Amino acid sequence: MSGLEVLVFAPLIVLLANIVFSISGFGLTLIAIPLLAHLFPIKFVIPMVVLLDVVSSLKQATKLRSGIYREELVPLLPFMLVGMVAGAFLLIRLPAETLLLVLGILVLCYGVYYLLRHDSAFPLARWTVGPIGLFGGTISALFGVGAPLYVMYLTGRGATPDHIRATMPVIFSFTTVGRILLFAATGLFTGEILLAAALLVPAMLLGLHCGNRLHLNLSRDHLVRIIGGLLILSGISLLLRAM
Repeated sequence: MSGLEVLVFAPLIVLLANIVFSISGFGLTLIAIPLLAHLFPIKFVIPMVVLLDVVSSLKQATKLRSGIYREELVPLLPFMLVGMVAGAFLLIRLPAETLLLVLGILVLCYGVYYLLRHDSAFPLARWTVGPIGLFGGTISALFGVGAPLYVMYLTGRGATPDHIRATMPVIFSFTTVGRILLFAATGLFTGEILLAAALLVPAMLLGLHCGNRLHLNLSRDHLVRIIGGLLILSGISLLLRAM
């Protein structure tokens, strides 16, 4: 793409991702990273989006802190931390083509899940916090797309939609701050990445504002299925690009 197309589409992607995030409590990186990966190299996109993600997550977590599902959040955090360390190591070691392929598969699977999901949730045992936390932390550090696993876990442990909307930004705050520290320690941040993130902050703030105003006027069920369709298209496009 030309520089002009990047200047137009990158802010629109960030705007859309933050609107979805502020309405549903998740979806920021799940939407932003696959779409931005068509504009920038994948190892540029991931550190850039994590800088935007931490601002959005902290803002939403502060706003909705009274509804946090603490009973299930606290046991999840240590496992997520261990997984994030493993994910940061893999991000450095794996080639960009492999990262694109794995991201495409994950996004496609998530898209199918969201498109076909129904309201009933299956209960999860307490012991599942370990494997879900480890795997979620790993793919959170790699791609920032652990949200569906955390939502599935919280729902299976009895969380309500309001619990999820309040708790997910706290999880994102934890994972993004951890990823920033890990990425800084491993030298993944560059001047170009910091500049790109700073230029996209206005689109991020506008998306959060619009999404918060739309929260009561848009069906979450319809939004989830729209996200699913978008993710299927994104996943297929990433797989085609990786191959």
